[in-house]
Amino acid sequence: MNKETLEVLINQADLVPEEWLDFPEYGFRQYFLWKNESTGASIAILEYDEGGGIPIKHSHASNQFMYCLEGEYEYTDSDIMLVPGSFYMNPKDHPHGPTVAKTKCRLIEIYDGPHYYEKPTFHTDETIGGFLDGQQK
Repeated sequence: MNKETLEVLINQADLVPEEWLDFPEYGFRQYFLWKNESTGASIAILEYDEGGGIPIKHSHASNQFMYCLEGEYEYTDSDIMLVPGSFYMNPKDHPHGPTVAKTKCRLIEIYDGPHYYEKPTFHTDETIGGFLDGQQK
């Protein structure tokens, strides 16, 4: 019997290859598992190639949470290294970065609201996808 529900279940085998957002100049790609269009909150998978990362210090318009599934991902200015099983939280408006993937990485990234106040240089109009503060309904 199939019941209607608001719950969401996505298996890795169900990920649609065309829905990955690629950032080749920064050595990573992103797949959104869930988005709340009215608040800007989201949950995504990030996959970094070795040497990939975010090259600048930046901040977010909401709290950022990350969980490392595999690899080593470093916040170079603060000497924070995420390794498998690491949880990272960066509070709203706190400058952080740059970052670099020491090895190939797979991370879960969660925002509890919009990602940015203004579009950062590492995003395009296509990749920012409504995650700027003030774009929510």
